[in-house]
Amino acid sequence: MELLPGELEQIQRDTAEILQHHGTERRELIPIIQEIQEKLGYLPKPAMEQVARALDIPEVDVYSVATFYNQFRLNPPGKHQIKVCMGTACHMMGGHIVMDSFERRLEIKEGETTPDREFSLERVACVGCCALAPVVVVDEKVEAKVSPIRVDGILLTFEIEKSEQEKEQEKEQQEGGTEE
Repeated sequence: MELLPGELEQIQRDTAEILQHHGTERRELIPIIQEIQEKLGYLPKPAMEQVARALDIPEVDVYSVATFYNQFRLNPPGKHQIKVCMGTACHMMGGHIVMDSFERRLEIKEGETTPDREFSLERVACVGCCALAPVVVVDEKVEAKVSPIRVDGILLTFEIEKSEQEKEQEKEQQEGGTEE
């Protein structure tokens, strides 16, 4: 995923600050990358490269640890996080079809974030709402009995909200411009 303007410098500053609080031994790797992810929301490639240099280990070793544990994200989280439940009940009731619908509609795969960073898509094991299967959690809000049509409705809601916000901002700019 492409970095936003100024993001590389921020990643480097935050990573350097985190590295100052840790030793340079290999055993520090997991605590360091956990702290980086907590601060940045994910593990960007430049941060992993910086950690490898600081610990004097190959970059592939940092990457292999980051990809081995499923707690680590390699893509930035989207503004809106979509989590599709794949527990037994949700899977049996069509969770995989719901996931496919989100992937097609957002043009990303599970575990990825849209290029505009508006949405990220994840698979989760179970959200504990089996009677409402298939379930999707959108920004911590549970959506029940989700179908491919419902996927379109969920995403349309965000498009409408974004459009309204843009209109409101445009209106505020016009009102601000006439007061001068």
